[in-house]
Amino acid sequence: MSKIAKNIAHLRKLRKFTQEQFADEIGIKKSRLGAYEESRSSPPIEMLIKLADYFKLPIDVLVRRDLTLSQEIPFIEVGVQRVLFPIVVDESNQDLIEVVGVKASAGYTEGYGDPEFIDELPKMKLPFMPPGKFRAFPIKGDSMLPLREGAFVVGRFVDGPQQIVDGNTYILVTITDGIVYKRVYKDGQNLRLYSDNSFYTPYEISVKEIVEVWEFTCSINTKEFEQETIENKAILQAIKELKQDVQTLRSRKS
Repeated sequence: MSKIAKNIAHLRKLRKFTQEQFADEIGIKKSRLGAYEESRSSPPIEMLIKLADYFKLPIDVLVRRDLTLSQEIPFIEVGVQRVLFPIVVDESNQDLIEVVGVKASAGYTEGYGDPEFIDELPKMKLPFMPPGKFRAFPIKGDSMLPLREGAFVVGRFVDGPQQIVDGNTYILVTITDGIVYKRVYKDGQNLRLYSDNSFYTPYEISVKEIVEVWEFTCSINTKEFEQETIENKAILQAIKELKQDVQTLRSRKS
């Protein structure tokens, strides 16, 4: 059976339509739909366009990708866009996590909505992950100690900035700054981004700049933590607490 045949049947069932109901929905006879789903006939280009428009998927995705690997509607709305996010599984039906390497991260803001770009990312699996769509992103610099350059954060896809919980950490894919990992607080139509390393100044970004949000699930360190790093973390935390104490004292005096 061809991929397009399997995909039509699979997407119809996800929408909980019978063949007769879906045939009426797209304006064809049940027998014709049955022929498409059983690979006895191939949909002409006009029908492919109609199906792609109905399911709001690119035609090449409908024709070339095996959407039966996902047991959910295989796309998520991101703003006014509908970006394909199939749940990728292995031969044992275990969820796979795409890994955005350092090189791939440079082009991620342009390729995140391209199925072929996502297809080419390496995959891994972690048996203890909760349900959801996950992706691993590289950490750059030392703004989020103790995580350092070379580490990866595995994030769970969150449906937009409105789902952000104040004080949690997130991978944000932004139009201007690319991929950033920060502690996030909502502030009207902006997000305030804080580094765990207090030597970095917090800054704001408009929610309109956000194209994807991934909530921290776990981190993977490719290098062992150095004792110096741990001690520096404690020192930075002490400085941060001292600053807060000073601010409290000042506010009491005023």
